[in-house]
Amino acid sequence: MVDSAATGVKKTAVSALVAAETISVLGTRMTYLALPWFVLVTTGSPGKMSFVLAAEILPMAILGIPSGVVVQRLGSRRTMLIADAARAPVLASIPLLHVAGVLSFGLLLGIVALLGCFMPPYFASQRTILPELVGEDETRMSQANSAIEGGSAFAALIGPVLAGALIPFIGASNVLYVDAATYLVAFVLVLAFVPRRKPVAAAVQHGVMAGLGFLRRDALLAPMAATVVLFGFLSAGMSAGLPVYAFDAFDGRSGIAGLFYSALGAGALVGSLVAVVFVKKFPPLRLAAFGVLAFSILLWVLPLLPPWPVVFGALFLATFFTPLINGPTLAVLTARTPPDLRAKVMTAVITVNTLAAPLGYLIAGQILERWGIVPLFTAVVVGITFSAILFAGITWRYDDGEPTGELAVT
Repeated sequence: MVDSAATGVKKTAVSALVAAETISVLGTRMTYLALPWFVLVTTGSPGKMSFVLAAEILPMAILGIPSGVVVQRLGSRRTMLIADAARAPVLASIPLLHVAGVLSFGLLLGIVALLGCFMPPYFASQRTILPELVGEDETRMSQANSAIEGGSAFAALIGPVLAGALIPFIGASNVLYVDAATYLVAFVLVLAFVPRRKPVAAAVQHGVMAGLGFLRRDALLAPMAATVVLFGFLSAGMSAGLPVYAFDAFDGRSGIAGLFYSALGAGALVGSLVAVVFVKKFPPLRLAAFGVLAFSILLWVLPLLPPWPVVFGALFLATFFTPLINGPTLAVLTARTPPDLRAKVMTAVITVNTLAAPLGYLIAGQILERWGIVPLFTAVVVGITFSAILFAGITWRYDDGEPTGELAVT
């Protein structure tokens, strides 16, 4: 009876996490289109748009590793609550200041950067709390991560379409109010349904850089992290290019841009349903290696600038494979990391993932300003393919996180 009750609490908590993530991502994906669209409409400059995108990512790279200490001291649940409660008013300030006529470009950059400060501890908390809810089993963590990926993918499917439909009627800046409200809903869900857990204080003794040090010493995670840096740099270029392509090639129709972003969510949503089944049957890293290669191949249509339905289809098929990459990779990462280091390792991974993204946005903006979309998309797909081959080569030597060759954890 006690075990059954405890299992019910854990299932409710995981369901609340999935619901909170789904609702939060719904608003975030609306902002993902609305914010760059707002900059393009008000300034007409892809370069300034890329500065805004970079401003949100840069604090994540700078503060990612130190935020691991915050997660350890406050605990995963409390960190998530603080992040959601803080981001709601910060985001709502953008349309408020715009209506008041006092939203300068510099102030916008500052607000967006402040929002970015909360992302690394929130993401790390969301993942580090999972072992407390489902246990240390790698397969269960893969399933829980895939469920979160599925909820995120569903929201990513609906959010851009909704934003693209609302922008012509209420304006891009007012869409941000919806995102602010989703943070409050996520706050309530975590507060009400995710049980309190004591912070793991022992990890603080390892120091701020302990997570990065663990990644560097691990023979699997270190080279994987290096390829993640490349992916972060190149993915930023693609993210910067999609709204500009829609804005320039399709007469400023926000609905087309919304469909592009919804394709990313639709593919990931369908892929997450498959991933929940496949993670039970295949070694996680072999699954991730296959997924990353398939993802890269499907992006090669972008430099051809085909009609928008073809772009929609390519993005859908490519992101179908992302849950096959993310869920298993995060599960192996969590399983390989000592419990008292997980928060710091997770924030180190986020930092590594976002380290090159600001530079990617800035360079993409300059390429768009000077040469246009074709050179940008060409460089992106070539680079992503190269990175995918590297990632697959690294992970293929491991089976369920253990080396199959002479490479071993040092």
